[in-house]
Amino acid sequence: MPSFATEVKNELARDIVRAKCCQNAELAALLRMGASVTIGANMSLGLNFITENAAVARKTLQLLKATGQVQPEVTVSRDKRLKKKNSYFLRVAPSSKVREMMEALGILGDEAEVGKNKRLLRKRCCRIAYLRGAFLGGGTVNKPEAACHLELTTDNYGFADALVHIMRNMELPAGITDRRNVYQIYMKDGEAIMDFLDMLGAHKAVQEMEVARNVKEVRSQVNRLVNCETANLQKTVEASLAQVNSIKVLQEKQGLDSLKPALKAAAEARLAHPEASLADLAEMLDVSRSCVSHRLRKLQELSKGILK
Repeated sequence: MPSFATEVKNELARDIVRAKCCQNAELAALLRMGASVTIGANMSLGLNFITENAAVARKTLQLLKATGQVQPEVTVSRDKRLKKKNSYFLRVAPSSKVREMMEALGILGDEAEVGKNKRLLRKRCCRIAYLRGAFLGGGTVNKPEAACHLELTTDNYGFADALVHIMRNMELPAGITDRRNVYQIYMKDGEAIMDFLDMLGAHKAVQEMEVARNVKEVRSQVNRLVNCETANLQKTVEASLAQVNSIKVLQEKQGLDSLKPALKAAAEARLAHPEASLADLAEMLDVSRSCVSHRLRKLQELSKGILK
């Protein structure tokens, strides 16, 4: 069964935006996340892109072809280890067209530094596409039932810093950590994560997260109620035990017949029904709950007076 992160990527990968500017932005982020550059004859450039997600490989292939400049090739290899996952290897042979494409995508040339690529990221729709490409290339998100956590991982600090800048400008509370020269952009707020995924276009995943969150909230409320009832029951048991002990002291020291009729009736009722609540005792004695409470307190006070 695929992970939740894989399901999210599969959903995002199915949608190909029509706007050329958004296609370029998404492809640029994908390549920055997962591509390596090869060098051929006459210093011509090529590209290699590897992913374990078939949908991501298919979308990257479509976006590369949509540039009209390169003809990528795809090969599939199967991991011989226990999980036996497929790896999808996209290769673009070195040519002058690759350099032209990379310059158009802002990966090479005067605007190669991510934060300076004003042309590629000037529109909001393009910035969203750029974040979508980054998530497809190096993102993960916890399953809805688990603690909220989403992250994008890259080994390029400039790229990571630019992603955080874009996300914060969109009022998304993104943070960044550095672990052995691997940079992780993360979010832990559930609402923000759902807003982020909804913005990227993963609407089905957001609905699943919303359902899971509602289920967790209902469970939390039930647990609170159960804990409250348990605590109240414990208090009732402790109070009843203290009352029974006080009445037994009075019974042993002076006898219950020495008590006023109302107090005697309350004492006998408590001894006969130690598990009963004040409401139950009030119904038995045909008096109010507050009256029973007052009589039991009085019995405890008399018991303390005897023990002094």
